Amino acid sequence: MILVTGANGFVGSYLVKELLRQGEQVRGLKRATSQIHLLGDAADKVEWFEGDVTDVHSLQPAMKGVKKVYHAAAIISFLPKDFDTMMKVNVEGTANVVNEALLAGVEKLVLVSSVAAFGLPKQGKMIDESTEYQEQKDMITYYRSKFLGELEAWRGEAEGLNVVVACPSTILGAGNFDSEPNLVFAEVAKGAPFYTEGKMGFVDVRDVVRALILLMNSDAKGEKFIISGENSSFKNLMFHAAEVMKVQKPKIKVSPGLVALAWRYEWLKHKLTGKRPVVSKESARIATTNFEFNNAKLREWFNFTYTPLGTTIKETCLAYQKCKAAGRVWEVFENVKN
Repeated sequence: MILVTGANGFVGSYLVKELLRQGEQVRGLKRATSQIHLLGDAADKVEWFEGDVTDVHSLQPAMKGVKKVYHAAAIISFLPKDFDTMMKVNVEGTANVVNEALLAGVEKLVLVSSVAAFGLPKQGKMIDESTEYQEQKDMITYYRSKFLGELEAWRGEAEGLNVVVACPSTILGAGNFDSEPNLVFAEVAKGAPFYTEGKMGFVDVRDVVRALILLMNSDAKGEKFIISGENSSFKNLMFHAAEVMKVQKPKIKVSPGLVALAWRYEWLKHKLTGKRPVVSKESARIATTNFEFNNAKLREWFNFTYTPLGTTIKETCLAYQKCKAAGRVWEVFENVKN
């Protein structure tokens, strides 16, 4: 039996569907209020346990008889109102999963972490698995939460749990288009006027799932792997998406001064209207920073290949247009590419 936490989330949904396709028995942990629309008909084949990673008592029955655990439950947010909850889920929740896996005698745990756990890059420095997190007073909260979550996984390894940590970069693909990171496609479709030349690593959600399953079924132990297809600018992402969807490309390059003005304007609008900000102080900072990730370890260990970024952008745009035409905010790729 395989347990997937966050089984109805973006990565979790794709992971569960692929595990089922491969004939695995899958148990999914989900909150009682969570929707499972990304799983479609596959949802009926999952053994569901309602619970929360922050609730130890709900984890205990879900972990019984489980040999492998994919811990994919997490919160991604750059909004101050979510910071406390994010820290609780990403750090305390991971500690709880690790503790219960140890007690249940789980054979292996793959933690779906993030390249965010490496922290902010040093000027001109490409990030690889040896890069050490450096705490800063103004560290982005999501980044801090993922680093501290990883520490819980490594603590579990020290106590005897077989652990592999997977660090995807920004994951793209059909999913919930009203939440990060796929929100960018909705904004481009609406004619977003601004772009930034900040650089980030991007990876197809289907590649992430292939990598996670590969790592679980491998002899890798106590290892960390970056899962990132290509390093590219946000400008390239937005311009390519605009071309595919045949909408106007963003015209205004964001300067540091404009970024500061934009996130303050969005904060004020949120306070007055309650509408979700398009950009926050922390997301603006990320969008104007140059991140580059070295993906050599996964490629060399397993001869792993990635979907070209251009292909992912095109297929994600088409999925967005499909779901938009159907009047919903979600869509899903049908299959994981082999």
